[in-house]
Amino acid sequence: MASLLVTGRIMHVVVIGAGVIGVTTAYYLSQLDCSVTVVDRERAVAQGASYGNAGQLSYSFTDALAKPAFLARMPGVLAGRDHAYHMRLTPELIRWGMKFLAQCTNRRAAENTIAVLRNALRSATLMHALRDELPFDFSYRQAGKLVLLATRDEVDAAKESAALKEQYGCKTEIIDADEATRIEPALDGAQGKFIAAVYSREDEVADSRAFCDGMQRMLTASGEVRFRLGEDVRHLNRQHGKLVGVELVDETLQADAVVVCTGAWSDALLRRVKIHPHIYPVRGYSVTLPPGPAAPDVSVTVLGRKFVFSRINGKVRVAGFADFTGFRTDDDDRRIAALLDVARDFAPLAADYESGQQAPWGGFRPMTPSGQPLVGSTRIPGLFVNAGHGMLGWTLACSSGYDVANAIARTAH
Repeated sequence: MASLLVTGRIMHVVVIGAGVIGVTTAYYLSQLDCSVTVVDRERAVAQGASYGNAGQLSYSFTDALAKPAFLARMPGVLAGRDHAYHMRLTPELIRWGMKFLAQCTNRRAAENTIAVLRNALRSATLMHALRDELPFDFSYRQAGKLVLLATRDEVDAAKESAALKEQYGCKTEIIDADEATRIEPALDGAQGKFIAAVYSREDEVADSRAFCDGMQRMLTASGEVRFRLGEDVRHLNRQHGKLVGVELVDETLQADAVVVCTGAWSDALLRRVKIHPHIYPVRGYSVTLPPGPAAPDVSVTVLGRKFVFSRINGKVRVAGFADFTGFRTDDDDRRIAALLDVARDFAPLAADYESGQQAPWGGFRPMTPSGQPLVGSTRIPGLFVNAGHGMLGWTLACSSGYDVANAIARTAH
C-alpha cells in the first residue's frame, strides 16, 4: 500500500488518547502508512474507561439509553431510590440532560439503536479480521450473551427491539427462564428473579486493557507509531484556521491531522477551540474476582439492575451502574460495595465475593445525548474526533477507528 503523502512527505497524525479508541485508530492509520504519534497524559495505555470495563463485545445489544422507558425511571432516580443510577443535578448535567430528554422518544430511540447497531456489526467483522493478525493474547472468545428480563414490560420491549434489529441482520432470540438456565447453568440460583432473556450466540468477550497493551507493543515495534505517554496536551495549535499540531508541556508536535480520542475528557479539550460535542462523563464500576463454584461462562446482563457478569481470563468481572454525577469519585467505595451486594444477591455462587483478591475499579464512560459516538471531521480542517461511545467503546472500537482513519486519508487526496 502506498504511503499517504502531503506535499511529498508521509502524513503525520497525532492521536490524543491511548484507550481502545485511540490505539485502534492508530492501528488503522498505520495500515494506511501514516506516521502516527499517540499522546496520553497517563503513563500507561488503557488507564481510563478501557481499564476495567465489563469486557463485553456487545454487538447485538445496542439499545439506546435515551428512550421512554428511562423517563419512567426518572422519579426513582432523582429520589435516590434506584440503585442502578445516581444523579447530581448541576448546570452541566441540566444542559446535557435537556438534549438527552429530546432523544427519549420511540422514533429517536429506534433510530439511535439502529445507527449504533450498524456500526457494531461492522465492528464485529473488522475485529474478526484483526484478531487473526494479532501476535498477542487478549482473552478473546465467543461467549454468547444473555440479557435477563424481569418484567412483562421488559419482555415486550425486548421483542420489539429484536424484531427491529433483525431487519438489519442482527439475530437474537427471546427465550424463557428455563432455556436461559439450560444455556447458562450458573443462573440456576437466580430462578424467580427473571422471567425471560434475550440470547445472542455471536457476542464476545475480551480484555480491553490487554488489547491496548498488546497493540502498544505491536505498533511500537512496527516503527510507524510512537507513544508519548505521561504527556499532557496543553493546546491545539491552529494556523490560518487549520489545525497544525498540538502543544505539550515542553514541546510542540507538528501534524497534518489530529484526532481527539480522549473519551469523557474530549468535551473539555474541544471546547478550547469552540467545538461543543456534548459528551458527559457517566461513572461506572467493576470488581474482578476469582470464580465461584457456579461461575458463568456466557456473558450475563441483568437489564433492570444494570449490571453484568463476564468471565475474562479465568476470572469473573462484575460491572455496572451509571452515575450522572460529573467527575466525582468520592462515592466509589459505597457504589462498589452496592454493586457487590446486588451481584451477590442475584448470583451468590457466580464469584468468590469474600476473596481478598478483589480488584475494584471505577471509570467515566463518555456519553452523548443520542448514544451515537462522534466519529469523523470537525468544522476545523485537520481536526478529527473519535469519542462519545458511552458504554460501547470496546464494542465499537474497530469500526470507529477504521472510519476516522479513512476520513483522514480522504483529506490527503
